[in-house]
Amino acid sequence: MGLPFALDHINLWLLDDEIDGRAGFTAIDCGISSEPTMAAWERLFDTLFAGRPLLRVISTHFHPDHVGLAHWLTTGGRQHRWRAPLLMSAAEYAYARMLSASADDTSGDGAVKHFRRHGLTDADALAKVRARGAGYYPKLVPAVPPSYQRLNDGDLVTLGARQFRVIVGHGHSVEHVSLYCEADRLLISGDMVLPRISTNVAVFDLEPEANPLPRYLRSLDRYLPLPADTLVLPSHGKPFTGLHTRVMQQHAHHAARLAEVLAACRTPKSAAEVVPVLFRRELDLHQLTFALGESLAHLHALWYEGKLARHRGNDEIYRFTAV
Repeated sequence: MGLPFALDHINLWLLDDEIDGRAGFTAIDCGISSEPTMAAWERLFDTLFAGRPLLRVISTHFHPDHVGLAHWLTTGGRQHRWRAPLLMSAAEYAYARMLSASADDTSGDGAVKHFRRHGLTDADALAKVRARGAGYYPKLVPAVPPSYQRLNDGDLVTLGARQFRVIVGHGHSVEHVSLYCEADRLLISGDMVLPRISTNVAVFDLEPEANPLPRYLRSLDRYLPLPADTLVLPSHGKPFTGLHTRVMQQHAHHAARLAEVLAACRTPKSAAEVVPVLFRRELDLHQLTFALGESLAHLHALWYEGKLARHRGNDEIYRFTAV
C-alpha cells in the first residue's frame, strides 16, 4: 500500500480466516486514512474478497500507516459491508485513541518546543514543523474504533489454519505486536525487524525523557530463539530469511552509532548537532524530525548509562558531553 513519504509503502497482510463457521479474512495493519488507500482496499473487496467478509483487523502498533484505516476497515469500507473487531495491545490502542482525538499532537507547538530545546533553531524549519500543524495524526488516523480486543505477550491467536504467538516488543513504539507461527516458521514482524533499513527508535515530545534504544535492543533479542530459517514478513521491504543475522546486524549498527556519538561529544553537542554524525545525507522535513528523535535516542542511551553528562545552556538548549 502506498505512502506519501520518503518511505513510500507499507506491506499489509491478508490471511484466510474462519470464525464460528464463517469464512473470511483477517487483515494485519491498515494503511493511512487517504483516498488512494481506501480505493485500493475497495478494489480488493470487489475482487479478491469475492463476497467474503473481513473478520478481524490486527494493528501491530499505533503509528498512522498501521492503524490509520482501522475504523474504516472494521465497519466494512464505503458500503459498510460488515462489522469486525480490532485487535491491538493495550498501550498501542490507548496511544491511538489519545492521539486521534487530540488537537495537540506531536506535530504542533509541543514538537516545536521539543526540537528547539534540542538544538533545532532554524526558523524556517521550525515554521514548517508548526505548519504541519496540530492535527497531523488525526489527519492520518481520523478515528479509532471505540472498543478493541487486547493482545498480550505470549497470547496464542488462531487465524484460519494457523496458530500465531504474540511477541511484544518495545523501543520503536510502546507495545508493538509481532506474530509468530511455529508450524510454518513464519514471523509477521511489523516494524520491529526490517530487511534493509533500520527501524526508527526515537525520542519525541510526548515522552521527552524516554530511553527507548536499550529497550529496542533487548526486544530484538527475543527473536533469537526462533529458528534461523524463519521467513520474516516485514512492514516495509521484501520478505526475507536470515532473522538472526539481521538482529545481530542491528546490534552492530547501533553499537557503532553509539560509539560515533560518544566520540562526537568530546565537545558539547545538541541532538541537532548529532544528526549529521548519524545521517550523512540530505533530509526532508519528515525525515529530519525522525532523525532528530533518533539522534536524541542515542544521546539518551549514553546519558542514562552515565557516559554523557547533560547540561542546559543559557539559550535553553540541552547539550551532552562525554564524561
